[in-house]
Amino acid sequence: MKVLVDIPDNEATFTMKVLKSLTFVKKVKPMSDASVDLWDDLKEAAEEVRMHKKGKIKLKTAQDLLNEL
Repeated sequence: MKVLVDIPDNEATFTMKVLKSLTFVKKVKPMSDASVDLWDDLKEAAEEVRMHKKGKIKLKTAQDLLNEL
């Protein structure tokens, strides 16, 4: 399982040390702000696709997106 934990910058060093010291934690890797933003955008897009498949929202077509440019 993967878990995303949001902690204050001033506690990051201590938290990273604690997580690395746990034997059951396989990998500890900080995420940049850009990565977090991308992750949030991807989650939102996936949720919109799920809602579209259930018929709750209507998504724009590729042609509509091109026309906006």
